[in-house]
Amino acid sequence: MSEIFDIYNIIFLALAVFIIFRLRSVLGKRTGNERPPFDPYSKSEQPGPTSQDQQASDNVIPLPGQTGERGMGDAETGQGDDVVIDKVAPAGSALNDALKQILSVDRSFEPQEFLQGARAAYEMIVMAFAEGDRKSLKQLLSKEVYEGFVSAIDDRERRDETIDSTFVGIDKAEIVEAALKGTVAQVTVKVQSQLISATRDKDGAVVEGDPNKVSEVVDIWTFARDTSSRDPNWRLVATESAE
Repeated sequence: MSEIFDIYNIIFLALAVFIIFRLRSVLGKRTGNERPPFDPYSKSEQPGPTSQDQQASDNVIPLPGQTGERGMGDAETGQGDDVVIDKVAPAGSALNDALKQILSVDRSFEPQEFLQGARAAYEMIVMAFAEGDRKSLKQLLSKEVYEGFVSAIDDRERRDETIDSTFVGIDKAEIVEAALKGTVAQVTVKVQSQLISATRDKDGAVVEGDPNKVSEVVDIWTFARDTSSRDPNWRLVATESAE
């Protein structure tokens, strides 16, 4: 009985060894470099950018204004510059030539955008003066003009007077003069605005103006900036009334 049992054990062991060798020959053995098993429910990975995609990305041109340089017209012919300037000043006029001179040294200068900024600055300055806001005025005015505005505010405060002012809006703003003096660009703007203004004494009585009347005001203001400076801000350097 023990001999039969030993024979069967030998036969089964031989079969087991044979099967193991067959499986290794068919399936191979693990080396550690196998791909992970496929998971049908996992998100597929997005392919990385190809060399063509990378090249296209490198060729993207920034929009005008992102690099601080103008993106209009042809830099060599200046045809785009002519179109821009002609929109605010007649071709061949002294104003047109002066604006082109400014543009030649300041490629970020754009007359229509400048006018938008001048309109905003005008309202800010008028309201800051009425409120006696010296801090805001100092950021927008040249030293000489700032001193003149502050002197007027000081006189008003010594008299215990206040200004009630409501800015209604700007009817029209246009560039009337321009000049390039060395590296300093100057642009003069004529502004027609509507304003409600009344000056009151310490008792609240109106001593000047009318709190119930909209007045039309025409001012001629000159803004300037040094084109050789990194400071992009224009400041008010001169004021006069057209009335």
